[in-house]
Amino acid sequence: MVGNNPYATAEENSTELSINAEVYSLPSKKLIALQLRSIFIKKVNFMIVSSTPFRYLLTPSIQKSVQNKIQSLNWEEMEKSPCIPEIDDSEFCIRIPGGGITKTLYDESCSKEIPVAVLLKFVSEGDNIPDALGLVEYLNEWLHIIKPCDYFVLRLQNDDPTASALHWKMPSSWRLLFGSGLPPALF
Repeated sequence: MVGNNPYATAEENSTELSINAEVYSLPSKKLIALQLRSIFIKKVNFMIVSSTPFRYLLTPSIQKSVQNKIQSLNWEEMEKSPCIPEIDDSEFCIRIPGGGITKTLYDESCSKEIPVAVLLKFVSEGDNIPDALGLVEYLNEWLHIIKPCDYFVLRLQNDDPTASALHWKMPSSWRLLFGSGLPPALF
């Protein structure tokens, strides 16, 4: 999917085209993150989350090397459900409602024996910055990408009850979370 540059802040770059995805990497941790700014919809599935909104999936090729660490964190694995809900004894499948291409990436990684860990969070529509911070802090529990600072000192300094105990560099796109206005090229 292609559209106007979501980071446009001036008329000269408002007519640039951009795709809906960005890839970030941290080679030292063998970490790649994919940010999608629009969804892929085939059908709608609903799921009721009655515990933590965080889940994980591991491909078989990474499972042995990280399973013990993941279990020590008390994380919840993504639930499996009947592949054909109408048949009680059907095989079980992984479903990722609202997960876009995550399921396809996971399935392809399994079939090609690519070591992949998928971290998920069920979120609501709207401002998902707190959800993104929660997800990256969930990841940091495992990989220790950055060290936590004193949470209470941070809250006092910023007078912000939602302040994170971790100092993350925010993507520039978050400044334009609700858009940058109509591109002048439209008129």
